[in-house]
Amino acid sequence: MPDNFNITMDQLRVGLYIHLDLKWFDHPFSFSNFKIKNEAQIKTIQSLGLKSIRYDPALSDVNPLPQKTQPVQQTPEAAKPDISPVLAAKVALVERIQRQREAAARIENAFIDTAKTIHGIEKSLFTMPAETVRKAGQLVDQIIDSLLSAPELAIHVMIGKAGAEEMYYHSLNVTMLSLMMARDIELPQEVVGTLGIGALFHDIGHKEIPSKILMKKEPLNQAERHLFEMHCQYGADIGQRLGLAPAVLTIISEHHELFDGTGYPSRLKGEAIGLLSRIVVIANHYDELCNPVNINNALTPHEALSTMFAKLRNKFDQKLLQVFIRCLGVYPPGTIVQFSNGVIGMVVTVNTAKPMKPLVLIYDADIPRDEAILVDMACEADANIAKAIRPAQVPREIYNYLSPRKRVNYYFDPSSPGQEQAR
Repeated sequence: MPDNFNITMDQLRVGLYIHLDLKWFDHPFSFSNFKIKNEAQIKTIQSLGLKSIRYDPALSDVNPLPQKTQPVQQTPEAAKPDISPVLAAKVALVERIQRQREAAARIENAFIDTAKTIHGIEKSLFTMPAETVRKAGQLVDQIIDSLLSAPELAIHVMIGKAGAEEMYYHSLNVTMLSLMMARDIELPQEVVGTLGIGALFHDIGHKEIPSKILMKKEPLNQAERHLFEMHCQYGADIGQRLGLAPAVLTIISEHHELFDGTGYPSRLKGEAIGLLSRIVVIANHYDELCNPVNINNALTPHEALSTMFAKLRNKFDQKLLQVFIRCLGVYPPGTIVQFSNGVIGMVVTVNTAKPMKPLVLIYDADIPRDEAILVDMACEADANIAKAIRPAQVPREIYNYLSPRKRVNYYFDPSSPGQEQAR
């Protein structure tokens, strides 16, 4: 690279931005290019056996030390730095990444299983109503037990191949995000159960709306809009026939009411909208921004949060909106980001207890996609995200490597959320 210059090991100093011309597995650092932060890093770099190293003047805070005129005395073999701690650190990092990769596969399978269950619930709702409502309650209880019993909650974005149940993912997303908020504000478990059922069935009234309206990519005309908005009342009517609890019916009928009174169907305002409904409103609106019918209008998770906070905040309960943002962080799962060292990756996991320290899947052309590096920012003090990037701004090979789905889908680790962060 023309803007990089080679220097010798004795010219290293804190503040230099260096490039390690080694494979990622041959050094202990999370990145192969970074700014030197301390003397310990210099000693580690010098132990790697390189005779020279590239540095970038434009990204460095200082100039290299002057090169020594006297040739460096060859270090006897026995006195060479012991690099076993370096190798041990890399092995530990690789093992941690492997555990995280296994967790991701486990979560992906749990997500698919849950989506299939929701598919079955939707399919048999009218043919076996009592049995279906019972199964829905069991599913929600199972999710809640896992969510509330875990010491920490980690929200993951699905990065595997999309399945055939994608059309049912909206209900699952809204349920997951609503329960995430309920956990944070410590709602009683019996109330959380009501919230979960209401979130799962919030769009049940869509069954009475023609699919040509539900799936229309162009803006709805006035008549179509009026019919579409009837789905809230239709849903409450269906829920009543199914014997759902009154509090659940309230969520179904109010999930499009907005805090400033501009929502529908009743133009309720402020706390006239039920607390559980106000939670579902936020989760539902966020998911609709990320996953609209016309996918070309989709916002990134980062853009969706920014839009809700900067432009639409008066439409939501602001205390609950702050809870939502605090849980997902500035860069929610599914956001493509660029680190301060120029490396590009995608946020795949956010621990709601440490939302500013996400787990990021890193693009590296030299590493196969199924062995991709995962940087846990909770463990990497020097890793800093500089900005979010729109997918359209990312080169095609990087986009394909990170393989974000067209639709953003969330789930959690049903076995032991937060386990990796506690190590």
